Amino acid sequence: MKKRILVVDDEESIRWVLGKCLEKEGYIVEYGEDGSEGIEKALSGNFSSIILDITMPDMTGFDVLNQIRSSGIDSPVIIITAQNTVKNAIEAMKQGAYDYIAKPFDLDEVKITVSRAIASYENSKKLDLLLDEKNESDTLQDIVGQSQAMLNIYKMIGRVAERDITVLVNGESGTGKELVARAIHTNSTRRNKKLVAVNIAAIPKELLESELFGYQKGAFTGASISRQGRFEEADGGTLHLDEIGDMPHELQTKLLRILEEKKLYRLGSEKPSPIDVRIVASTNKNLEKEVEDGNFREDLYYRLNAITIKIPPLRNRKEDIIPLAEHFLNKYEKELGVGTRTLSDESKETITIYSWPGNVRELENMIKRMLVLSSDTVISRETLLDAAPHLTGKVREDRESMANLIKDELSYLVDSKDDESSERVYETIIKKVEKPLIEQVLEITKGNKKKAASILGINRNTLSKKMEELGFQEKDKE
Repeated sequence: MKKRILVVDDEESIRWVLGKCLEKEGYIVEYGEDGSEGIEKALSGNFSSIILDITMPDMTGFDVLNQIRSSGIDSPVIIITAQNTVKNAIEAMKQGAYDYIAKPFDLDEVKITVSRAIASYENSKKLDLLLDEKNESDTLQDIVGQSQAMLNIYKMIGRVAERDITVLVNGESGTGKELVARAIHTNSTRRNKKLVAVNIAAIPKELLESELFGYQKGAFTGASISRQGRFEEADGGTLHLDEIGDMPHELQTKLLRILEEKKLYRLGSEKPSPIDVRIVASTNKNLEKEVEDGNFREDLYYRLNAITIKIPPLRNRKEDIIPLAEHFLNKYEKELGVGTRTLSDESKETITIYSWPGNVRELENMIKRMLVLSSDTVISRETLLDAAPHLTGKVREDRESMANLIKDELSYLVDSKDDESSERVYETIIKKVEKPLIEQVLEITKGNKKKAASILGINRNTLSKKMEELGFQEKDKE
């Protein structure tokens, strides 16, 4: 028996494309032209999956999703939208959508997502309805990125936020682990309680136990009063244990006991106190390797590793660099009172080429420093390099290489006695510059010709033809 799919979108072209795509896969497709018709169709039919647009004239896709869920319809819903924002990604998952796809979408991605959604539904592995969050928090405004890797993180936050389980956030220094931890807390049922953050690596080892677990009066010399620790401070809320990989072995044992028994002992006390705390741990270390090397308890690792969210380094999601830079410009130009600033195209190219070993934190600090040191409304490449001299090596090396290439070719053509060669200066130089330009764009898009062609302002067939002419060997990754 063929499975039935409902497509709800106010754009006729979107309905037509999705319908043709899904019918080729053997599905029966029905349509809703707006939210009201979508609800009516959903209530009258038994659909294996529902594809739902967010922005429609009569009501939002979230309103439609809420109404069909309230009516007891539990078919997996796939949200599609042109408004590719952090809020939409998280909100879609929180309200019980199976997945979230941004326009313009790849039809192969749609087919795979629909297939997985139906399989999950049939195996009773549907997502639970998550907390309906109407207002975007300040925390979510600080998490910026439109790459697929970041969209996956937003979805994961939406899935795990209300589920009261331990989460391990892994990523290099400066990738934003603390923002993810805060977003999980803000979107959880504990959001009205405290979020307490502790950087394990920043506290001397001899003070860490009393800092975390507190102490009783007289527990040690100088303990003239009893004092609660960070666990008790976070009671009822969330405790973010940053750089958990640096926790001493003896305290790992105590932490494991707290997680298992939900009780803690203050330093110097033999009486346990009940504790209700959700743990979000984060680290820039490979904890599996730390376990193998004997530096981290295996049982604690598996206890913390109930859900892992991995944040990729900024160099692996270059498409997020410009949105992040513009976000920090907007944020700090207001805080510093310096007026509106924008990056020139050359500046954007410069920061995209750089590998950002310090990740998002390095980019943020560079933007702040640039705003303080420069009074230019449009920030040129020269201004950028003056404010961030550490960018100079890589960027100037690339520029000098290109400049030398052009200079050598010009010298040859100008000195040539062949008048026809001299007349082909523009054509010849463009051909020399074209290949490294395409190489750079393909590196940024990780070989995706469709994205590369869009950035270059040409169609994909033209790009493929140029790559063939220039002797490229890269495979298309879509």
